[in-house]
Amino acid sequence: MKKISLVVPCYNEQEVLPYFYAEVVKLSAAMPTMAFEFVFVDDGSQDCTLPIIKDLQRADNRVKYLSFSRNFGKESAIYAGLKNASGDYVAIMDADLQDPPQLIKEMYHIIKTEGYDCVATRRTNRKGEPPVRSFFARRFYRIINAISNIELVEGARDFRLMNRQMVDSILQICEYNRFSKGIFAWVGFRTKWVEYNNQQRAAGNTKWSFWKLYSYSLDGIMAFSTTPLAVSSVIGLVFFLVSLMLLAGLLIKQMLGGGSIFGWPFLLCILLFITGIQLFCTGIVGQYVSKTYLETKHRPIYIVKEFSDECS
Repeated sequence: MKKISLVVPCYNEQEVLPYFYAEVVKLSAAMPTMAFEFVFVDDGSQDCTLPIIKDLQRADNRVKYLSFSRNFGKESAIYAGLKNASGDYVAIMDADLQDPPQLIKEMYHIIKTEGYDCVATRRTNRKGEPPVRSFFARRFYRIINAISNIELVEGARDFRLMNRQMVDSILQICEYNRFSKGIFAWVGFRTKWVEYNNQQRAAGNTKWSFWKLYSYSLDGIMAFSTTPLAVSSVIGLVFFLVSLMLLAGLLIKQMLGGGSIFGWPFLLCILLFITGIQLFCTGIVGQYVSKTYLETKHRPIYIVKEFSDECS
């Protein structure tokens, strides 16, 4: 009997876990020819998420779990879950039920009958999401697709079902600064996209603030594109040429006998502007240097504090 592993990153999800577990149990009952395992990864939750998972594990031997020593982030939780998933097929899904578990049945059917290695999902709308967040999310997809050598589908979710070969390929990428959506695209393999309407959380509140999403988007851009470095070089070259032209114009004006019309306020504005550009470019370089610095430390992606017998 083939097995499907459900990898579920959790961070302060005590309100929604009972509902989520009930839904995945219904899913397993609807697919009687498949074996299931539920891999919960507690990402340093500060509520009762871990005790609830332990209760589920005692009642159902298909449940296995890992608990981090602190909050390492969703990317680390996804990697840990994939590493401890033993199924022939592995699905990644959130516990908040914004990823409809019943779609797994359709996704598995597509892989088996159409020869795909992965079936991924994307939202067709962002109903219920703040307009500002939706606006910047759309801009992010346009920017990263324009400047990187990977293509991210707008509205893509982490929710997907993959075969074992693709999972093993992803696990070979053990970099510290992770951006899973980019990694899924980078490893290749045949992927089919399934669309669905945006779902609201079944309970609890989102853990993704605007600032966290902004930082996450920067991680994605820097992980899969060096274009910002090239842009900073081009900006520097452009301003160097502009300064030469301005200097030539001032010299010509002076030689023709006209007094300079530029006083100290104008010079101050130019100085502040050029300094701002320099700091901006230096900041871009600094971001790449900081990422490289963290990679060279070879720190573990996560640290496990507790785990069930089937995990490590």
